[in-house]
Amino acid sequence: MIHPVVATIGVDERGGIKHGLNGPRGMTRHARYLIATSALLLPATAQARDRDWDRASGIARDTLVAAALGVPAVQGDWRGDAMAAGSMAAAGATTFVLKELVHERRPDRSDDRSFPSGHTSISFAAATTLEKRYGWQAGLPAYAVATFVGAARVAASKHYVHDVLAGAGIGIVSGMLLTASRDDRVRLTPWSARGGGGVDVAFRF
Repeated sequence: MIHPVVATIGVDERGGIKHGLNGPRGMTRHARYLIATSALLLPATAQARDRDWDRASGIARDTLVAAALGVPAVQGDWRGDAMAAGSMAAAGATTFVLKELVHERRPDRSDDRSFPSGHTSISFAAATTLEKRYGWQAGLPAYAVATFVGAARVAASKHYVHDVLAGAGIGIVSGMLLTASRDDRVRLTPWSARGGGGVDVAFRF
């Protein structure tokens, strides 16, 4: 026969934390305290796990930023470097403005700057500029890292899924609009006017 073990945690009349354990008579006092202590440590363990995801997402984002700026620099592609910087700056600025306008509370209740995800927007801007400038060989692994960043932000309880999706969209649009292929024979130039906008396509033979 299996005997249930119930751990209780509460607050007494003095405001202190009280806990107890109801189990079979044969359970030793040490075993009861071990299980009760484990129950008390669960919230702390969850917080530590959130911090680990938060730290991992920051490292992955910084790695993408370094790659987006470092790959062009190593190849002497200073125009590509400027495009990468511009794409990430545009994504960051757009994210900042939306955070100031929306004021959505984060899942962990730490502040009201949840929407959209800045880590994700910067990461996807970096991945998009790498893909558009250098092709899928650079873009595929970059997008994989950017996707990890978004997932980690949700796992860290810093964002909801829709925050991450919005951040990804901002980053992709920024990278697409502000980055041109390294093939100089084809040049895309976005433009806008009062009556509309578009993209000029220039071919050089």
